[in-house]
Amino acid sequence: MFDMMKMMGKVKEFQARMKEVQDNLEKLQAQGESGAGMVKATVTGKKTLIAVDIDPALLKSEDKVILQDLVVAAVNKAMDAADAMAKEEVRKNTDGLLPNIPGMDLGSLMG
Repeated sequence: MFDMMKMMGKVKEFQARMKEVQDNLEKLQAQGESGAGMVKATVTGKKTLIAVDIDPALLKSEDKVILQDLVVAAVNKAMDAADAMAKEEVRKNTDGLLPNIPGMDLGSLMG
């Protein structure tokens, strides 16, 4: 028989864990690089860009477009890595709390 009180308790526990996960994502950092490591970008688990490191050799270059493309590529890689980290963090912290519903991606709750 379906136990509504037990399910409500699980939902409350799930909400508490999701809040904890979201708080922890600010502390996680992911890095992406491009141009064989000449441009590096660092983002938090909440996808906030916190650092860009550019090899000085690129700053001497007259080709501004290449540098811009490398920065964009590095930031995008860091964002992808942060997204994967966030989904794994959600999975780790909510595993077993709610029933496994096919097609329900809890990682999407991280926005």
